[in-house]
Parts: sequence; C-alpha cells; structure tokens
Amino acid sequence: MTAPKTSSMKSFRYKLGKLPVRHDPRTLQFGAYLKQGLAPPPPSKSWTAKIPKTGWGMMDNDTQGDCTCAAAGHMIMEWTANTGKKFVVPDSIILSFYNHFAHGNPDAGANMLDVLKYWRKTGLDLHKIMAFAALELKNHVQAMDAVNLFGACYIGVALPNFAVAQGKDFLSIPWVVPPKGPVGDAAPNQDNGHCIPAVAYDQRNLYVVTWGQLKSMSWSFYDAYSEESFAVLSTDWLKKKKAPNGFDLATLQQDLKEV
Repeated sequence: MTAPKTSSMKSFRYKLGKLPVRHDPRTLQFGAYLKQGLAPPPPSKSWTAKIPKTGWGMMDNDTQGDCTCAAAGHMIMEWTANTGKKFVVPDSIILSFYNHFAHGNPDAGANMLDVLKYWRKTGLDLHKIMAFAALELKNHVQAMDAVNLFGACYIGVALPNFAVAQGKDFLSIPWVVPPKGPVGDAAPNQDNGHCIPAVAYDQRNLYVVTWGQLKSMSWSFYDAYSEESFAVLSTDWLKKKKAPNGFDLATLQQDLKEV
C-alpha cells in the first residue's frame, strides 16, 4: 500500500493504509438520528481557520500505513482547536495506536471500522469519541451535516492510480474526476485504500487532510471513490458544542447500549 516514489523527493515515500471495507450490521446509521426539523447545512463550512496551512503534520503517514490513525489525530487537532486549546497528538502516540492493529508492520494498514471501535473504547491519548455513525454513500447533505454539526467527516477512499502518482506538485493538485470518468487508470483501486478527514466543504469541494496538507476533493470525486464515510461524535467537541435540536443524540446514546 505504498504509492510510487516522488521525483522531487528521492528518499520520500507517502503511505496509504486503509484496508477494504468491513461491514458490521450493528453499525449505527447517521440518517436514523436526523430529525425532520433539522435545518439544512449551510452552503459552505470550514473548521480550518485555527490551524496554519502547514500545521497539520504528517503523523507518521510518510513511513507507516497509518492513514486511519493519522486521520484520527488530525480530527482531534481540529476539534480541540475549535473548542478550546489545540492539542496535537504526538507521533509516538499515533504510532502506538496504529500498532494495536499493525503489530509492528508499517505496511499492515488498518480497517476504519476497527479503528473507530478501538478509538471509542480506549481513546487516543485520552481523547475518546462518544459514537460514530455511517453515512449514506454519495449523500452530500449527510457529509455536510457531519462536518457542519460535528466538525469532521471520516472518509475512506479507493484512490485511482493517477491520484497516487507522486510527481511534481503532487500534494497541491486537487482531486477531481477526469473528463472520461472513473474508468481505466482512473478507476477506483482498492490497493490504494486511503483514509482522510474532511474538515471543510463548499458547493464544489470537500477539503480533506492528507499527508499533512489540506487538499480539495470535488464532490464528484467523493462520489466516485469513497467506499465508506462516518460522522464521528467527539467528547472534546460535545463538551463545548452541544448536538443541535435536530439531531437525536438521546436515541443514539440509547442505541449504543445495544451495540
């Protein structure tokens, strides 16, 4: 799950690391907790203002296939920056968290659902999540709701080969679907499984953190390549920002007792 070496950084290799989707019929569904009176999400939302453009950090995703865990670290950074004092999970803690799944193998990768369950049960450097719920694929409103209401959206993609061809300006090139569509070299490739948090959106794009950078990802790219997507309810977030009246948090908490 290692993408090709860049031409501009001879010794630098980016890693991927999301394993294929694992289905669990007990997984809560985000749409079940959206009440009829919930206001529509705004046309755009960003939670990135309190983090410098170059301040996200790699979180070991250059040497480890820990994108699922690096994404969790980036979400904690963004949540805490917007609810009080920004906290950056040390790389050593990210690596320890990842090794619960990888057992010392840097290329082992991890399954998003396993990471979410472990994160909820044990926390990541004492930062626990209260719950997580699966979004409907290609449902833009649910993805916007997850970012707007809860600060982020935890997304798993099967990237096309062209998206991991690490040439010049690799990190700055937006993720968009080519004119001919997601076919051929532009088809989804499960060998390129990657996990990214969306921390902003507008009418054209989601904005995700990947390999320490904020990158735009078009909505059509999200539709074509996302395999799984989750709203994640952080205890850091909910301490400061209560769930809106249109989100049925009480029922979700009750349902968690049965999972």
